[in-house]
Amino acid sequence: MLREDVTEAIRAAVFEELASAGYARMSIEGIARRAGVGKTAVYRRWRSKLHLVLDLVSAIAVQGLPAPDTGSLEGDLRLLYEVTSRALRHPVASQVLPDLQAEAARNPEIAEALRKALREGQDGVAKGIVTAAETRGELRPGIDHALALDLISGPLYWRSVVIRNPKLPKDYLESLTRTTTAALKAL
Repeated sequence: MLREDVTEAIRAAVFEELASAGYARMSIEGIARRAGVGKTAVYRRWRSKLHLVLDLVSAIAVQGLPAPDTGSLEGDLRLLYEVTSRALRHPVASQVLPDLQAEAARNPEIAEALRKALREGQDGVAKGIVTAAETRGELRPGIDHALALDLISGPLYWRSVVIRNPKLPKDYLESLTRTTTAALKAL
């Protein structure tokens, strides 16, 4: 039986290695050294660094936050944007996500895992926000959930991961909240 504390130490080490070395330069040796384990402990759990990273991406996506429930669409969006912007500005996340996106352009397995993890992780949150707003009568019933997800998730992801500009202008989140609320109501 594999020890969970060792597995978690290895996962933490993978995250640190991704942030400092990037996927291409990351090695099983470096991961094992950071985790304080032998290479065999890593290989007992994952057969390659690709599988290790795919597992990490999946594990992080499953830990998605619950949909905010402030009682209003605007309040829910504002809270979601505050939490998400903090997470995307975290030094490790701000290094790891763009690097994995670059690797995804070259590796279809990473691309699929990232797409699935990001979509599933954010889908539940956005659906929760949209469904609650529909129930409260703030949005029309039957709104296009896929388009709503794009409207909700796209701007912060674009700014933080694609153009790598995590510094938000003053009042950006407030403006984004108002604009997204209006866009969702227009659907």
